[in-house]
Amino acid sequence: MIDEVTMKIRADELIRMALAEDVTSEDVSTNSVLRGPAPGEAELICKQKGVIAGLPVFARAFQLLDAGVQIEFSAKDGDRVGKGQKLATVRGDMRAILTGERTALNYLQRMSGIATYTAQMVELLEGSGLKLVDTRKTTPNMRIFEKYAVRVGGGGNHRWNLSDAVLLKDNHIGAAGGVKQAVAAAKAYAPFTMKIEVETETLAQVEEAVEAGADIIMLDNMSTEQMQEAVRRIGGRALVEISGNVTKESVPRLKEIGANVVSSGALTHSAPILDVSLKNLHPVEG
Repeated sequence: MIDEVTMKIRADELIRMALAEDVTSEDVSTNSVLRGPAPGEAELICKQKGVIAGLPVFARAFQLLDAGVQIEFSAKDGDRVGKGQKLATVRGDMRAILTGERTALNYLQRMSGIATYTAQMVELLEGSGLKLVDTRKTTPNMRIFEKYAVRVGGGGNHRWNLSDAVLLKDNHIGAAGGVKQAVAAAKAYAPFTMKIEVETETLAQVEEAVEAGADIIMLDNMSTEQMQEAVRRIGGRALVEISGNVTKESVPRLKEIGANVVSSGALTHSAPILDVSLKNLHPVEG
């Protein structure tokens, strides 16, 4: 989750990069109509129902431009919001509000869309015992924000990056010469504190992974019948993760498989944005 420390260490740098992408020399439009400081305020309005996520990032985009910008929120991350609902009032120099508006909204719309899609998936899995997690299929330089949004929506995070855990996918297995060889090599190299996960596509690979002592076995793009048989053969000797084209449309069929975890790249690569807008900017007395 993005706490105050994480914001200062990681998020601020990324937000500054996003702001710099939008302003290479100056904000010509804003400087054309405002030649100096001008206090004002605007309202953050939600234009469709969903789960809001990214309000601290929204605020930070303005405050990195002008520390004097103040934001009064009437919602918090994780809240279910409705069409027309006022989420916040932004007050400060209108130059900073205008310059930061698009970047701040881009973060909030993207993160809220992910949280909304995740919440919908979590609801579809209710009662199954399956834990929904994300993947590394994230937008470059947006992972910290997108994975945070998944958690706000009620999901969990898979590994954050390649340094977090051993996940032996098809190409790792091919490079090593087989499942057993790949697992043996990982056990010899990786720290003993790291779990070893193996991606499998056939029941034969599942059996190899079990015999090799994998901690987690991923069932990738298998049929319902194959997955049920795989769970039976694993017999509780490893955690079972389901993966492969998991979307809102396909997830209901996974509830009775008997697995532990379901991972979905769609949470971060296919979630539509949640439409929010900054409206009614007007001058106020300083």
